[in-house]
Amino acid sequence: MIRLLGSGFGYRPTNDGKMLRMIADWDDAYANGPHIKGAETYPPMWQQRAADFRQELGDRAELDIPYGEAPRNRLDLFRPAGPATGLALFVHGGYWRAFDKSIWSHLARGAVDQGWAVAIPSYTLAPEARIADITREIGRAVTAAAQLVEGPVHLAGHSAGGHLVSRMLCRDVPLDPALRARIGQVVSISGLHDLRPLLNLEMNADLKLDEAEAAGESPALRHPVPGARLVCWAGSGERPEFLRQNDLLANIWTGLGAVTATVHATDKHHFNVIEGLEDADSPLTRCFITRGFTKGEY
Repeated sequence: MIRLLGSGFGYRPTNDGKMLRMIADWDDAYANGPHIKGAETYPPMWQQRAADFRQELGDRAELDIPYGEAPRNRLDLFRPAGPATGLALFVHGGYWRAFDKSIWSHLARGAVDQGWAVAIPSYTLAPEARIADITREIGRAVTAAAQLVEGPVHLAGHSAGGHLVSRMLCRDVPLDPALRARIGQVVSISGLHDLRPLLNLEMNADLKLDEAEAAGESPALRHPVPGARLVCWAGSGERPEFLRQNDLLANIWTGLGAVTATVHATDKHHFNVIEGLEDADSPLTRCFITRGFTKGEY
């Protein structure tokens, strides 16, 4: 008999007393808000922090720079007080269906304080766009932002954004070779790297994934480019499926020649795992803007 634990998972005992795991409720397995205390307070808090940061930066916040023809093909660029060391680009999450760049401006603070220019793009959301379309839009956003800032290019993304920045390291994404050579590090924060399980979710009515697109858009099923450097970063308190997805990509890509690392940030869940990006001295910010990081307290 399968014992349900109220977290979307079931367990079946084996003959030797060990437990086999299976997913009993796919929608719950990928639901974050219902399992985070005070989840409803986060979006308005993010929005206020973002607005405060933009106001604080003044004319160093360059807003609504177009990178494509679609209405949401716009990015914001936040510049440091002096010459920029390079470009750090952050892609937001929301299951490819929610939010825009204006909610996340404050996450540029840490890298900006460290002397980096930070770009944050919006993108067309599902169901208006399919995930493959969004991947192409992010490629155009990275290309446009890199033309505005000299030096190395580092990428980070959260949740669906983690998927999108990981895709930028896949061989089948047609980035200009000169731009690809500038990409020094990618950090996928609580990223979704194998999209096939999402075929089982109700939200797929919006995502419109089929088996071919789910496989084709899964970084875990694609080859990384030569020299790829990837950190898969998740909170230790994430849902089990997000921890599995986090570790999965680093595991597979290590076997395909990429330089990888996996982090489970102590006492962090899906909504507060990104807060370190606001702090110039946090391990997450250091990981974002350097080629690697020193293991410490996460």
